Amino acid sequence: MKVLANDGISKAGEQALKDAGIEVLDNRVAQDHVISFINENNVDVLLVRSATKVRQDLIDACPSLKIIGRGGIGMDNIDVEYAIDKGIYIINTPTASSKSVAELVFAHFFSLARFLHESNRLMPLEGETHFNAMKKSFSKAYELSGKTLGVIGFGSIGQEVVKMGISLGMNVKVLTRKPKTKVLTLEFFDGQTVNFEITSTNDMDEFLKDTDFISLNTPKTNEYIIDTPQFEKMKDGVYIVNTARGGVMNEVSLIDFIESGKVAGAALDVFEKEPTPEVLLLMNPSLSLSPHVGGNTVDAQEKIGLELAEQIIKIKETIN
Repeated sequence: MKVLANDGISKAGEQALKDAGIEVLDNRVAQDHVISFINENNVDVLLVRSATKVRQDLIDACPSLKIIGRGGIGMDNIDVEYAIDKGIYIINTPTASSKSVAELVFAHFFSLARFLHESNRLMPLEGETHFNAMKKSFSKAYELSGKTLGVIGFGSIGQEVVKMGISLGMNVKVLTRKPKTKVLTLEFFDGQTVNFEITSTNDMDEFLKDTDFISLNTPKTNEYIIDTPQFEKMKDGVYIVNTARGGVMNEVSLIDFIESGKVAGAALDVFEKEPTPEVLLLMNPSLSLSPHVGGNTVDAQEKIGLELAEQIIKIKETIN
């Protein structure tokens, strides 16, 4: 069995595959040449992240493919149902990077609440000449403890965001299409655990009215979850972080409500026009920005690689 890890795989995952007698091709093939590479090398397994697109034309043109794997949770770059109909196994790692994404959410929240995103830009330029002025302008900061955290989406990432909010002493609210109840377990360094039963709401107005910090953690959507009507119903001075997908929040409306003062600050790890975000977003001092790196930690990549390897090995045994 041959595996093309076109968007990379961790050393641990690669070694696990090799130990099982599976050949790993760690080439990085441009999208236009993926089909020819797969066919020329008789590739059985194609592993991707978000860069490589696996559409119907590729699936039809590559009869050797038996498995398509996505490192991470989102599958919007793969025509999943079509591949399944063609008899191809589809695998992913929906929980491997959840903690990493959730930690990025709070990295942005802390950065926004303490003006770190802005002071990191200005200190190298004006720290020597305007130190006291910046100290004064960045003094109206906030603690997260005691504030209300609103999480949109209650999948594995949303659950990790909720757990981190609870650990910081935040009040938590969750918004989903249909109300659901989950028991979340917080684990501590000494082996102690505490369970919290959290019930979500599907009432957007109730969810928004007194929420101080909002985190978007949903799959890709066909329309905005947060648009002008939702911004209007938010509490004045709200902070928002989007680590979900570009297109779940209207970026033009976001800028308008930042300028009006309704939104105190926002963070974007994903963009509607990724990988070329609007310059107005990139230059806005009220935005904390990162280049779609939610799950890009050494820890998450190790977990992703190992989980993909384990699934491939099991399928190989089934096929054989």
